[in-house]
Amino acid sequence: MLIDLVVYDGVDEMDVVGPLEVFRSAATAGAEVTARLVTRVPQPIVTGAFGLGFEPDAVYQAGADVLLVPGGGWLARSDPGAWGEYRRGAWPALLRGAHEAGAGILAGVCTGTMLLAHAGVIGPRPATTHHGAWPDLEATGVQLVRERVVDDGDLVTCGGVSSGIDLALWLLEREVSFALAELVAERMEYSRVRPWKALRT
Repeated sequence: MLIDLVVYDGVDEMDVVGPLEVFRSAATAGAEVTARLVTRVPQPIVTGAFGLGFEPDAVYQAGADVLLVPGGGWLARSDPGAWGEYRRGAWPALLRGAHEAGAGILAGVCTGTMLLAHAGVIGPRPATTHHGAWPDLEATGVQLVRERVVDDGDLVTCGGVSSGIDLALWLLEREVSFALAELVAERMEYSRVRPWKALRT
């Protein structure tokens, strides 16, 4: 399973590093899971919201099984961050293209869900984001679910910052195995939360 985690200047470090550790820990345990940090254009270093530098693994190309979009800076309306990326429009256009091309699973961590919403890939479906951005998400027409993780099949979203770990552990359980997710959670000494799931008819 190939998982691409979107990174851009101003991204919240925990939104990225939490899920990244989950997925790479699974790979260390022997799972066929590859997690990469991807930028929109070539960029040697990405600087997070709190100054941490990321060295990306690749430039984004369609084709990953999971495309995970973290947030950061939305509530502060920061230019470096998800708000700035929304205003510039380049990442939302790529996300829309990925959706139209039949991307596997789209995942939004924290206000990364706002980028997915403004890309037009959520519509009226159930989703969540950081509690501070609930009104913004609802204003896009999304069915806001005030839960830590929301699973709607090929769209999985979660609340703020640390809930990205819950989302990543849930994807491991759902796509690989319960035992693997439990193993990784135990190694991280993390008490995880399973998601709210849409009821399908």
